[in-house]
Amino acid sequence: MTCDPFTDQAPLIAPLGRRHTVGVVVGNVTTGGGAPIVVQSMTNTDTADVDGTVAQVAALARAGSEIVRITVDRDESAAAVPKIRERLDRLGLDTPLVGDFHYIGHKLLTDHPACAEALAKYRINPGNVGFKEKRDKQFGAIIETALKHGKPVRIGVNWGSLDQVLLTQLMDQNADNGSPLSAEEVMREAIVQSALHSAAEAQRLGMGKDKIILSAKVSAVQDLIAVYAELARRTDHALHLGLTEAGMGTKGIVASSAALGVLLQQGIGDTIRISLTPEPGGDRTREVQVAQELLQVMGFRTFVPIVAACPGCGRTTSTTFQELASKIQGQLREAMPVWRDKYPGVAELKVAVMGCIVNGPGESKHADIGISLPGTGESPAAPVFIDGQKAVTLRGDNIAEEFEGLVQRYVEKRFGNVADAAE
Repeated sequence: MTCDPFTDQAPLIAPLGRRHTVGVVVGNVTTGGGAPIVVQSMTNTDTADVDGTVAQVAALARAGSEIVRITVDRDESAAAVPKIRERLDRLGLDTPLVGDFHYIGHKLLTDHPACAEALAKYRINPGNVGFKEKRDKQFGAIIETALKHGKPVRIGVNWGSLDQVLLTQLMDQNADNGSPLSAEEVMREAIVQSALHSAAEAQRLGMGKDKIILSAKVSAVQDLIAVYAELARRTDHALHLGLTEAGMGTKGIVASSAALGVLLQQGIGDTIRISLTPEPGGDRTREVQVAQELLQVMGFRTFVPIVAACPGCGRTTSTTFQELASKIQGQLREAMPVWRDKYPGVAELKVAVMGCIVNGPGESKHADIGISLPGTGESPAAPVFIDGQKAVTLRGDNIAEEFEGLVQRYVEKRFGNVADAAE
């Protein structure tokens, strides 16, 4: 009996498929219910600083954040929220704002009705919405305000502020169990139960499933995967994903991508945030870029044209292709806010910038437009391929500038025609 390797082997990776969840509308953005996975971020400004917060929300929105969360921690920040909303509207930015409430959210929303109305969603942390006998009352007050203003809520559990009463109860029950779970497993269960109990209470108070989003954030990759897999198994609420306290730089990017990538592949997650700690003076929009790139490389959404570039080797001692790839990638990202409306479909563009003759021509042919730069010892010529066919060979000192011009003309010709036809 022979084996056909093309028909007899199971696929190495399960097909991508979204888990069914209840859709929730946040301002002008739909999350869950089959809608595209939404990119979210959060400001790190003092919300009472209207100018600074407006500037950062605008930067995040223009970078591609479709929802932005802001801290509402005291009267001054609550009073600033409607001013921030008004300023953003004047700038033509309708990005929904989510209020992040802890400890006194019930009071701030009651005392500042304009804040309650200006926000598109309220985030409630069950671990610190209130303690002991005040907990249910204060949680209920926030839900009542949300119902009054027609706002959805995110019930966001975080293991750093987990409900200690619930955790203690589960630990005590586990100790009496004949086959006790590990402390880590009990903690995971407490996180899941906290989210589900709070969602059930919100529904008991009159809030529909289409107004509730759940999140359950931890800072360890395997814990996050386990918690969300269990949460997804036990509810069809829309879920917001994020690895909390992910860290700085490559550590934060790798950890977040590893955790969220596994969950997204399983069809889990309706909104995501990459929670990066910025470098001193760093750009907050970096977390938005990483979230977009994660969704794009996994095939869920397209945001910016893809630039393929080789890593370089001994054949590419010149840095020309590195510099050109970096410059082209930067230009494409900077152009997207304008191109997205002017050239429909341009996010699907594939560009290749290769460094030598080994894979350069082949990779360039697979791209929409690609250039194969000369490697060490090769003839100083750079063939350009457009739609799989060699179009021109560039030579001289202005190869980079000429190729950039070719990319611009290709975009105008291919995607400009689409825009003209739509009109």
